[in-house]
Amino acid sequence: MRDIYQTPVLDEVDPTTGDLELEERHSLRRVAGLSTELTDVTEVEYRQLRLERVVLVGVWTEGSVEDADNSLTELAALAETAGSQVLEGLIQRRSRPDAATFIGRGKVDELRDVVLSTGADTVICDGELSPSQLRKLESQVKVKVVDRTALILDIFAQHAKSKEGKAQVELAQLQYLLPRLRGWGESLSRQGGGAGGSGGGVGTRGPGETKLETDRRRINTRISRLKREIKNMRTVRQTKRSRRQASGIPAVAIAGYTNAGKSSLLNQLTQAGVLVENALFATLDPTTRRTAAEDGRVFTLSDTVGFVRHLPHQIVEAFRSTLEEVAEADLVVHVVDGAHPDPEGQVSAVREVLGEVGADKIPELLVVNKVDAADEETLLRLKRTWPDAVFVSARSGAGIADVHVAIAQRLPRPAVDLRVLLPYDRGDLVAQIHRSGQVLNTRYTDDGTELQVRVNEQLAAELESFRH
Repeated sequence: MRDIYQTPVLDEVDPTTGDLELEERHSLRRVAGLSTELTDVTEVEYRQLRLERVVLVGVWTEGSVEDADNSLTELAALAETAGSQVLEGLIQRRSRPDAATFIGRGKVDELRDVVLSTGADTVICDGELSPSQLRKLESQVKVKVVDRTALILDIFAQHAKSKEGKAQVELAQLQYLLPRLRGWGESLSRQGGGAGGSGGGVGTRGPGETKLETDRRRINTRISRLKREIKNMRTVRQTKRSRRQASGIPAVAIAGYTNAGKSSLLNQLTQAGVLVENALFATLDPTTRRTAAEDGRVFTLSDTVGFVRHLPHQIVEAFRSTLEEVAEADLVVHVVDGAHPDPEGQVSAVREVLGEVGADKIPELLVVNKVDAADEETLLRLKRTWPDAVFVSARSGAGIADVHVAIAQRLPRPAVDLRVLLPYDRGDLVAQIHRSGQVLNTRYTDDGTELQVRVNEQLAAELESFRH
């Protein structure tokens, strides 16, 4: 399987794709072999993730063999995004993961042989392992074991830039870490028993909390503080959102699977110049840009964090305030990677997460991206499956005009029809109508500009005194 997992080659630099940030991100890649970490694998919870030379392990419980291969290929892409070199991949067919070691006893021996022969320092499992499964598997393969959830959290930690993004990622990491804490061997003190206990009485009592208990208390304190900070940031975000809603400007959110091309599409639609990278979860901090539809109506377009199959619930909870941008939108532009082996599976995974944050009732425009990289047979199948979808290439710009038209057709239309006569010194109202309403007809008279308009109720109230 070694030849399957090749590191993606970056395209030529595009001045509109945030290449300065991209250059900075690549200059901070980890350097293999430089580590001051503990060597005892029983102490993994107290170390930073060190992902350098990895072997992947998956358990195939349902679906076809193609589904299992796609899942492991995605895990390889996640590992490479985290800065790892993928050496080998193993898949085991089981009705359900083994309760003790995730994979069966025979596969554990095979995995140990692969680790020894390849010189791997880390095993990544395609699933969320319980603390006991992690301990047991580590004790048998003798190297660090990381599950899919920890891997995704590590990528998020590398890519978070804003204060809110960093706080959300840290909260998710601590919530994942808390049940997986364990002590550092026999050297830690333990609390001794009192006079009525089974301990030795005077002279045998411990000094109080163990190191494990201290760590757990500190983590709980930090989690509480982070939740308060995120709640305050959420209030700021809601205030900005309320201000946009009060102005009557429709909101459009771009959602989709990670690396489907959401940021590239945002750049094509608005010339936003946000970071674009051929990597998973390149965008964690939402970007909102104001743009206009073909009929002149102004709307906001927001890029959002990408989704993935079995997105860790810690991430969904921590990023809930960010994902609410999608739930509060008037339209969701759902971007799909048309060149991916399983586009239908991507759509299902995204819709599942949208349902978790209450965005499944929002009108959806499906945009199939990367048509220049997809084969003709796949595109014909997708066109039959999604007849209302728009097919584009954000890279070349093909089909972008169709996206503009489709968004304009699906934007909520103002509800009130009016005919008004505005004095020439009220250009501010004319501009406001163009910004948040629709001008159906314009006529210039001696007394002012006569307009037939369609506007929202709030603006209609302001224009009431100018009705003609």
